[in-house]
Amino acid sequence: MRVEVTEKTPQKLLTKASGFLKGYTHTLNPYIGCAFGCSYCYVRQSPVGLFRKQEWGTWVDVKKDVKEKLAKEMRLLRKKEQAISIFMSSSTDPYQPVEHKEEVTRTLLEVMAEEPPDFLFVQTRSPLVTRDIDLLKKLGDRVMVSITIETDLEEVRKRFSPSAPPIPARLKALKILHKEGIPTQVAIAPALPFSEGFALKLKGIVDRVCVDDFTGDGSGGKRTARLGVYEKYEMGEKTKWVEGNVQQEVFEVMRTVFPEEQVIRSPEGFFPPKVQWNTKA
Repeated sequence: MRVEVTEKTPQKLLTKASGFLKGYTHTLNPYIGCAFGCSYCYVRQSPVGLFRKQEWGTWVDVKKDVKEKLAKEMRLLRKKEQAISIFMSSSTDPYQPVEHKEEVTRTLLEVMAEEPPDFLFVQTRSPLVTRDIDLLKKLGDRVMVSITIETDLEEVRKRFSPSAPPIPARLKALKILHKEGIPTQVAIAPALPFSEGFALKLKGIVDRVCVDDFTGDGSGGKRTARLGVYEKYEMGEKTKWVEGNVQQEVFEVMRTVFPEEQVIRSPEGFFPPKVQWNTKA
């Protein structure tokens, strides 16, 4: 699929966090739009996705002149003695294909390596994140990298998100990051049909597991229903993976391999660690 790429110069980069990201002070999106174009992506139904009148996944806006802008915004917040916890990214993937060339995300990480936030959460489904291990390591325990792996079955991945990176490459990326000592999470979000061996494939390569289903789309599943995603399920799959308590069932499967404190339901699984711990106190 051809992706239309344009350049935009934003007035500001950091946006005050709200909604289920209330555990953060700001969100940071290096791009607008996402070439992965996953069929279930709730952003399709958000103002960002609807405003352009173009099919989600066919266009990407690249944010330009970000280095000095982010540094200035970070310094201003520090002068006000404000805490800075950042979710990157809430409505795009920071490591989608255009990042290979544009390196907007890497540029933003370079700034944060010099002007570190209190905490940075990097959410992606791309193994390209391993390119920036040098910068992520500079942030130490101030960062967590969360890689979405909704299923361990390539056939299922191709059905729901054919333009997204292959599952084996994502598993390999988690293994590399974990070995390098970078705090890692797997986001089974939303959980799609997976094999009995999925939990074992994750063992030893992540610090925690976040479990979610389609109710995590910000509307209790209503946005997802409008996308026609349920039509992609094969006969017999809906009963287990849509109609039941998917989040609870996946939680129990992961608990056969991971201790309970490492398996976290959404939205807490996307909170900064300290916020998550406080919610359990």
